[in-house]
Amino acid sequence: MPASKTIGFIFIDGFADWEYGLLSASAVEWFGGRAVSLSPDGAPRKSMSGFHLTPDRGFDIAENADLDAIAVIGSDHWASNAHPDPSPLLKAVAARGGVVGGICAGTLALARSGLFEAARHTSNGRDWILMHEPAYAGSGNYQDVPHAVADGRIVSAPGSAPGTFALAFMKALYPEQEGQLAEMKTLFAREFAGAPAQAS
Repeated sequence: MPASKTIGFIFIDGFADWEYGLLSASAVEWFGGRAVSLSPDGAPRKSMSGFHLTPDRGFDIAENADLDAIAVIGSDHWASNAHPDPSPLLKAVAARGGVVGGICAGTLALARSGLFEAARHTSNGRDWILMHEPAYAGSGNYQDVPHAVADGRIVSAPGSAPGTFALAFMKALYPEQEGQLAEMKTLFAREFAGAPAQAS
């Protein structure tokens, strides 16, 4: 079992229910990690489906000094004018060599934090991210692909790719666990390998 690491998951109102489960469960069940939930003020948040989440923490940097990694989970509110600003926390985790990831609209938080300036990355489409952040640093590093992209310890993915997001994130956090990562990839791929070409 690899050394236990702590991953923070950032949730805001309207967070996407399908985007974090594979990552959080894999980190805890297969890698012996610890998952903690964060919201801007530590107050409860409601998911896109209406489920309620009571976070463990807020965005305070000192309170999150134990984080080895942080993942920003998507929500339509990241694209609104009233979005929260987790930039200080994201940059603090990145500065100490932690993994920082964003999926779907959560990638906007990374763009606003300047974390894509020197990192290849993806999102929900080139036009989509430029519509919301037209002048973000590193826009030339955008990769127009349907799966997660990892560049060093920066991981990003479109909202349609929670599986490759989980795999790329865990590979960045546990690069030495090649066998476990290969098993994880095989397990995720099995569903699609056996799926019928057309729904009946």
